[in-house]
Amino acid sequence: MILKGRPISKGKGRGEVLLLDETFSFLGGVDPRTGELSSTTGLLGANLKDRVFAFRMGKGSTVGSYTLLQLKKEGNLPAAIINNRAETIVATGAVMASVPMVDSIDLALLHPGDEVAVDGEAGTVDLFNVKESRVVTSVLTNQGRILALKRSEKVSSCQNMWAGVSGYIEPGETPLQTAMKEVEEETSVHGCRPIRQADPILVRQSDMVWVIHPFLMECPTESITIDWEHTEYRWISPSQVDEHVTVPGFRRVLRSLGL
Repeated sequence: MILKGRPISKGKGRGEVLLLDETFSFLGGVDPRTGELSSTTGLLGANLKDRVFAFRMGKGSTVGSYTLLQLKKEGNLPAAIINNRAETIVATGAVMASVPMVDSIDLALLHPGDEVAVDGEAGTVDLFNVKESRVVTSVLTNQGRILALKRSEKVSSCQNMWAGVSGYIEPGETPLQTAMKEVEEETSVHGCRPIRQADPILVRQSDMVWVIHPFLMECPTESITIDWEHTEYRWISPSQVDEHVTVPGFRRVLRSLGL
């Protein structure tokens, strides 16, 4: 799967992800002579050399830019840098040391040890051995409550978790067409009216990235008939969602729909 970010420093690099989900200062955060991270990080002893170093954003003194140059001199540069949000210190250092760098990447989509390729000119991160699956999740609403469905043990993923009406987008279908089809199949209700659609949400689970297309639909009735994919349903208020074990990304779906 290819993630699209923003190009910061040109070049291409490939390697295993070294993931630090916090801000980082190259000055004091790494020993240029060895490439090892210091005790100021949560990765004491981990080595940057030839790794794709992913961290939230840079911090600290502008001398950090020259630390990257020192890493280059010692032969301990990372293969590439990925940030959630780049700032001037790290961006300048990456350019000076010719380290490929991309930002605007959701670090939650990366796992430690992932094999990735970073293209600092195109602004992309290619995740090898990670698949992409496009799905819809429709949240049905009736009189201020939303429909929660408990997934059965017969489905292929997220068994016994609570979710909205979900389904895979088949070739040739639009997300809305899939959403309407799945609602009728999984609830036996006709006449649900789409009232809101949000931008796709990306969620990482093991070696899969789910590209979720969220929909909010007004349901004309509280009486539904579930199919084999579910064992139970409840009409709940959005505030009650935290009382349930939900599928990954469901709360983000609700927030994206203003619930």
